[in-house]
Amino acid sequence: MRTWRVAVIGRTGRGGYGHMLDTVWKFVPNARIVAVADENPEGLKKAAERLGVRAAYTDYRKMLREEKPDVVSIAPRWADCHLEMVLAAAEAGASIYLEKPMARTPAECDQMIEACDRARVKLAVAHQMRICPILELARQRLAEGIIGEVLELRGRGKEDKRAGGEDLMVLGTHVFDLMRQFAGDPLWALARVTAGGEDIRRRDVRDGPEGLGPIAGDSIAAMFAFSGGLTGYFASRRSDDTSGVRWGLDIYGSRGIMTIRAGMDPVVHVCRSEKWTDAPWERLRLPGDPPPRDDNQANLALVVDLLEAIEQDREPRSSGREARWTIEMAMAVYESQRTGGRVYFPLRRRDHPLLS
Repeated sequence: MRTWRVAVIGRTGRGGYGHMLDTVWKFVPNARIVAVADENPEGLKKAAERLGVRAAYTDYRKMLREEKPDVVSIAPRWADCHLEMVLAAAEAGASIYLEKPMARTPAECDQMIEACDRARVKLAVAHQMRICPILELARQRLAEGIIGEVLELRGRGKEDKRAGGEDLMVLGTHVFDLMRQFAGDPLWALARVTAGGEDIRRRDVRDGPEGLGPIAGDSIAAMFAFSGGLTGYFASRRSDDTSGVRWGLDIYGSRGIMTIRAGMDPVVHVCRSEKWTDAPWERLRLPGDPPPRDDNQANLALVVDLLEAIEQDREPRSSGREARWTIEMAMAVYESQRTGGRVYFPLRRRDHPLLS
């Protein structure tokens, strides 16, 4: 069995190591972490101890040149560094496991995908719910008609203090990825973004935290059209009353509702009723009722798939092309608000709509 040489890039204080995108490799039998890079010396020391490696670099480009890894885990949660790190890893001939959100604009996603294609390396993005046993079971049950014909999808962000523009990029990307798993690619979007109850203006645009790029609004309401007349909705509204309890996707059918509460280990419930009200809710469970997945287990499925994708020369199941859709759907929200009408996919405009 081939042993994969893995290098990790982190950035303590500016995105850190994401949701355990560094330690997941310790659970892959045929992977060996050979080096870590972090511009923060103290963070680098701790990461090297945590990962059990001696090769520690403050310059990730130097690490890539000297260590020549097969795979690089680009772990920082902040998106402002993702493009340059992906381009450097691809140039070094390494495949990539990348924290989400993938990037700040579709243009950055395009550059990443093109660079990886040129270098003939694979790019996978950490949308952990893309490979998830309970959601695979949910798709199977939907195909069997557990709630009848699917009529619409309703997704919401965490709607905490980040609600609106920040929620759109940080948690909305997961919801958009869920939507596409159940409805396919969107055709067009129509959205409204407001701040203080009024449509956003230029003065409402600000630099988002965590390197997100420009964001705006404390309330978002968006509609996405899918093939077959299916419609999906996404909303995020700032509130002091919630802390992520509604984050996820609800699927409404002609004979019931399926709810998915998002996370590393999503929870799925079904109400089988044409009225959507007069039947008990049942929790959908896997055979044997396995224990909950933690962060490393959720990532493990994705990195194992990435290694198999390299060997089989295929796209990872959570590929950069799949993840690019989540950024396009987020930018479509702003573009629709900017233009006051529908915007069609793929977006013709690839930069950030809020920069106009």
